[in-house]
Amino acid sequence: MVERVQVFEDKYEELSQKLCDPGVVSDPEKYAHCMKEYRAVEPLALKYREYKKAVSGLSEARELLEDSSSDMEMRELLEEEISALEAGIPVLEEELKILLLPKDPNDDRNVIMEIRGGAGGEEAALFAAVLFRMYSMYAVRRGYKLEVMNASDTELGGYKEISFMISGEGAYSRLKFESGVHRVQRVPETETQGRIHTSTVTVAVLPEAEDVEVNIDPTELKIDTFRSSGAGGQHINKTESAIRITHIPTGLVVECQDERSQYKNKDKAMKVLRSRLLDAERERQHSEVAAKRHDQVGTGDRSERIRTYNYPQGRVTDHRIGLTLYKIDDILNGSLDELIDPLITAARSAQLEAQGD
Repeated sequence: MVERVQVFEDKYEELSQKLCDPGVVSDPEKYAHCMKEYRAVEPLALKYREYKKAVSGLSEARELLEDSSSDMEMRELLEEEISALEAGIPVLEEELKILLLPKDPNDDRNVIMEIRGGAGGEEAALFAAVLFRMYSMYAVRRGYKLEVMNASDTELGGYKEISFMISGEGAYSRLKFESGVHRVQRVPETETQGRIHTSTVTVAVLPEAEDVEVNIDPTELKIDTFRSSGAGGQHINKTESAIRITHIPTGLVVECQDERSQYKNKDKAMKVLRSRLLDAERERQHSEVAAKRHDQVGTGDRSERIRTYNYPQGRVTDHRIGLTLYKIDDILNGSLDELIDPLITAARSAQLEAQGD
């Protein structure tokens, strides 16, 4: 492990010098590329330096303790220091192992999320709106930018479906675990007898695809224009600015009607289409090796029930790791990190276990 980490520290030193090179600093493209690499290796290099300092400190403290000339008070201090370092070094080793785990190449990407009402009709559509608000507030907390790509709303303020992009450093790494079926248990506002209803909403999480990754033949696209539609309001367009793109080989259909400009709607729709095609290819590759993989928290399948929001009990349960929090209001107001952080930890633990196998 030490040899592997040493490579990263050497790279860190090399990049540190490059970032001080006037030739690199004056070239925005070179500087940005260098800075991206620097940020990638920095956590591991700094953790390794912390580890080396602890190992060196332990060796020195043991040598001093063996020196018979040390007085009693000094010996007590050295014994305390040795005890603390002996306890801390294994922790640093585990942290280094985690930092050495293969990184998901999509983690630094922007993310496209699609929320669709499932079982439950209007109640499901209303909860889809609740989830959209939750992710919107989470994006604000993290300093991310949110942009609606397409929305199909209902008269009561819900969403049959809504797709949106969240942009920011590490957006996909934080939100990728949200993919799956979200179940809600609550008394609908339209329920007169106070009975609890169960509804479901499906969330899809796609890393934004770059143009070079997905080769789309324009002749394989069917593009239709139409007037924006919805529950009503000033945003409804009276011109045919909405776009529907059908990818003929796969049958994938993407719509975008959020912008007044046909060009902007087409651009957004193409972003969603590219990401869906990339996701479909990733799913195909994933299914081929799924039986051999252990580094997963659930399957990530959109048909898998991942979480339950129980309003009467005020609880949220993530079924993949058996975590229950009685903080439903906080979570629905965007405090998602208490759910996301344990999911990331569980995924890393599974990866470490798989490496051990």
